[in-house]
Amino acid sequence: MNVNTGMIRFAAMVFCAMMGIAMGLCAKGASVPLFHIERSKNANIVQYDARLTPDGSLDPKEPVEVYWILLAEKGQRETLSWIQKKKAYGFDIEPSKVGKGFVMMLKPMRERPIHVFKDGDSVHAELSIGGRHGYLEKLFIKSEEGAMLPKVIYIELFGKDAATGVALYEKIVPKD
Repeated sequence: MNVNTGMIRFAAMVFCAMMGIAMGLCAKGASVPLFHIERSKNANIVQYDARLTPDGSLDPKEPVEVYWILLAEKGQRETLSWIQKKKAYGFDIEPSKVGKGFVMMLKPMRERPIHVFKDGDSVHAELSIGGRHGYLEKLFIKSEEGAMLPKVIYIELFGKDAATGVALYEKIVPKD
């Protein structure tokens, strides 16, 4: 690992720790972090937050918001472009037909629905990771520049087992 890679990982870990603290301290009627996407291209991350109403429930109009955190620059927040929302990092979301919360489908992983729900003071993004029900914490996307669009080499999922809290991991290699 070179110095730049180590610094980028350290900055990402610090950011994640700060986001975890913010989640516990966040006032009602605000947003709380759900998970984020890191990429091999640079240190910038795509952040997904749950939006809450003033009474503390998930906002039925916009339960999840997504935006960039430009760690490779000054750490500022920026909106995704139209093409980024439609092709790479966007999602579709609808109320769950069974139980509470919402079902979210990320554009790069439509076959893997994410159940977004509130449980007490916590908000979770739950999905299958390595065949187990887990709370998603982050994705890592390894890609290479292509002729038109980047080519995804693999996606790694990181989370915690919903029942035990044990770390979960899964690597997905897209079929060509």
